[in-house]
Amino acid sequence: MTFPGGTSVSRLAVYTGLCVDGFAGGTPHLHTVSTEAYVVTGGTGALQTLDASGFRETPLRAGSLVWFTPGVIHRAINHGDLEVLVVMSNAGLPEAGDAVMTFPPDVLATPESYRAAAVLTAETDAAVAYRRDLAVEGFLALRTATLSGDPAPLHAFYAAAARLVRDRVPRWREIWESTVAAQAGRTAGMLAALEAGDATHLREGGVLAAPPSETAGWGMCGRLRTHDVRNPENPGGAR
Repeated sequence: MTFPGGTSVSRLAVYTGLCVDGFAGGTPHLHTVSTEAYVVTGGTGALQTLDASGFRETPLRAGSLVWFTPGVIHRAINHGDLEVLVVMSNAGLPEAGDAVMTFPPDVLATPESYRAAAVLTAETDAAVAYRRDLAVEGFLALRTATLSGDPAPLHAFYAAAARLVRDRVPRWREIWESTVAAQAGRTAGMLAALEAGDATHLREGGVLAAPPSETAGWGMCGRLRTHDVRNPENPGGAR
């Protein structure tokens, strides 16, 4: 059984290298389907966001909780040792390419050009920095246009993002049906059972665990240690 609500959980240590605009942090991107939450566990920083309502910067410190819905371009800024527990809705969809980075329009023009920029050819600081700076370049252009009152570039980016992920939607639907929808259906069944005075499902409870990955991967915003919540361990006899 996947994590409650069909969510995923990972630990993020935000990148410290400087971007082309002088900030340390991650790669600007949005999610086309999933909502993302940050629970800050250490350090300080900021969350820069851009959407149809404009640009904003939200301070981050230990104890901060902030979340953002599909369509919000976001970028984690590291002021010092920023570490975050990331909770994502629709477990499996973000991992299957739900995110689109804010590359310049010519890079977004075709799936091939986008893929060439998005996929790391080598898992190195230099490769990550190149991809991040390319996305920051596009992000800054979108922010400038939006702040000047011109929404057309942002709308064009949204349209490009939808085109880039369109062929993945059938697979995403399968993932969603087997996780989020399945959990909602299971809860509906429990409610029906309780209304009928049936406690059978309470005898089927148990404990599950999902230790973090042994090595940190190269994420868009930092080094990631994921928890495999779709294939948990079964230390307490959960069924």
